[in-house]
Amino acid sequence: MVVKDTELPYLRRCVELAAEALRAGDEPFGSVLVGADGAVLAEDHNRVASGDRTRHPEFELARWAAAHLSPGERAAATVYTSGEHCPMCAAAHAWVGLGRIVYAASSEQLVEWLTDWGVPAAPVRALPVREVAPGVSVDGPVPELTDDVRALHLRFHRQGS
Repeated sequence: MVVKDTELPYLRRCVELAAEALRAGDEPFGSVLVGADGAVLAEDHNRVASGDRTRHPEFELARWAAAHLSPGERAAATVYTSGEHCPMCAAAHAWVGLGRIVYAASSEQLVEWLTDWGVPAAPVRALPVREVAPGVSVDGPVPELTDDVRALHLRFHRQGS
């Protein structure tokens, strides 16, 4: 499946949420959970600056969906996100039974940017969602937004140095 123009507003909201996280002193990631009817069900941004490194928005949305949606509603929902799910979030997504993932920037792109900027490697290897959760439908990256996501990450890592 290809990312449609009608989906870009959801991804733009993800980038806005990532910018909110950055303004709050956190890593710039944002995600939106959208129901089959196109309604935004929940949204969040990274909250790992609190010290809990599991407070990724994709993980929070998986938890929210498990508590508030039926299995059918979860399967029909789409998670839009500024960056491709990490392995932890991809696993949570699959375990909860959420549907499609659409991301603006890939894990591969993020790793390349961080390497170019001399940022130390994360403690968990970046893997594509398809390697962690092969049954999940995944689309991305979305070139129209990749530069915006890159700029947010560059600002975050320049602030930290």
